[in-house]
Amino acid sequence: MLQAVDRRELIRTRRVEPSILAADYARLGEQVATVMDAGARVIHVDVMDGHFVPPITIGPVVLGAIRDQVHAAGGMLDCHLMVERPERQVEQFAAAGADSITVQAEATPNVHFALEQVRAAGCLAGLAINPGTPVEAVAEVLDVLDLVLCMTVNPGWGGQAFIESSPAKLRRLRALVGPELPIQVDGGIDAGTAPLAADAGATLFVAGSAMFGAEDPARAYRAIADAAGAA
Repeated sequence: MLQAVDRRELIRTRRVEPSILAADYARLGEQVATVMDAGARVIHVDVMDGHFVPPITIGPVVLGAIRDQVHAAGGMLDCHLMVERPERQVEQFAAAGADSITVQAEATPNVHFALEQVRAAGCLAGLAINPGTPVEAVAEVLDVLDLVLCMTVNPGWGGQAFIESSPAKLRRLRALVGPELPIQVDGGIDAGTAPLAADAGATLFVAGSAMFGAEDPARAYRAIADAAGAA
């Protein structure tokens, strides 16, 4: 695991995060290397449990399989837990190599406790809010947050279209959290939508289908990064 100061520095720089949800799992290591060689330093891992959202995706075993590769390249693993009662899963994802863990505000009645569990496990803590959740849901836990994720699609499936009202919500969220806290966006992010999110206050841009679904993922990464003004 990277040192905390390094992780915080990485997410406080405007960055595009390739989401391996859209990767070819038969070539996962190769595809991670491709985007990291293109400049990516934060790899996004979408975890779905078939309960909080209908699909089931990946777990700690896959995370552990790419941990050494990502860390050796100077990167970090950013895990988004779209699972019910995420506080029950934090320790195993931290042990598998997660550097940051984001939980859904809607997935547990104990949001503050879940975030404290993440920090106690040695990871940076993030809170995600769904499109139908007001930005005010973040207000009471700002003291234990390292980032906030504003979903720009409904969670559960890759390849969805960016929700048009998202920039207005991002502006409200930025006004609430202040200028320093990293705001991440996830859903429908590509070279066309990334600038809209950036102008509204986002600083971290998760892209899956637009990158790994492209003929040249490295070129797609650079196009999105350039459009967002990211590193």
